[in-house]
Parts: sequence; structure tokens; C-alpha cells
Amino acid sequence: MHSSKRRDVLRITSVLALMAATGLIGEAQAAEWNKTAFDGKSVADVIKALGGSGTEKSTAIVFTAPDIAENGAVVPLAVTSNIPGTEQIAILVEKNPNTLAADFAIPAGTEPFVSTRVKMGQTSMVHAAVKAGGKWYVASKEIKVTLGGCGG
Repeated sequence: MHSSKRRDVLRITSVLALMAATGLIGEAQAAEWNKTAFDGKSVADVIKALGGSGTEKSTAIVFTAPDIAENGAVVPLAVTSNIPGTEQIAILVEKNPNTLAADFAIPAGTEPFVSTRVKMGQTSMVHAAVKAGGKWYVASKEIKVTLGGCGG
């Protein structure tokens, strides 16, 4: 029984290696890359690049983030959407050189929850944007970034 599982793993690995060698995997990933959204310099620019026309504040988004980040290089964030039909969750940091810090597609039937760490160079408003039913909703929080991780 173990040898058949091993053969399956070897077969899948071989197919993936062949796809990578021929560039098929790279092309598929490039098709999903939204350069315009990641190059956006404001919340409005990013939402527009993601196909939205604006955002609406929502209390149905649970946005967990620290009030103070002692290390701006690794700021932990979590977003849970209680909005039915959530399709996408994006993290936007206003004062970062690139406003869009992370973008997640939420497949149908999965829990609309993401947890990640973002880099922040300075104190900024951070937004959890959720796309559901073709509309964008947002929850926001200011996160203070301390210098040198010393709390001051």
C-alpha cells in the first residue's frame, strides 16, 4: 500500500517539475498577478485596480491587529469576514510605498479568514478590505509603529 502512495507522489512531483521546467507554472502565476493593484499609491487606486468603485464601512469584518507594533518588519494581522459570499480579502497599509500589502482569493465554501504578517515603515491606517457580491467593504485601524522596538 505504501509503494502505491509513493508512486503517486513521484508521479505528481515529476509532472510539477516538468511544468516548472517548461514555464507552465510561471505563466499561470503571472496571469494571476495584478501589477496595477500592487503599484497603487492610495486606497482608492488599489480598490479601483481590484475592480471596485469604492468601499463601504462594515462591522461584519473582524480585523485583529495590534494597537502598537514594536517591530514594523513583522506586524501580525488577521481578518475574518462575516459577510456572506466573501470572494476576496485584501490588506492595505496607507503609508507604505505600495499600499496593497496582501491580496487573498477566498474560494467558495471555505472559511473567509486570513492571517498574515505585513511590513510597516511607520505609523499608519491599515485597512482590511473584503469583496463580496461584487462590492468592497472595509474595516480600518491605526497601528502605531515604534522605533527600534523599544516602545518609544
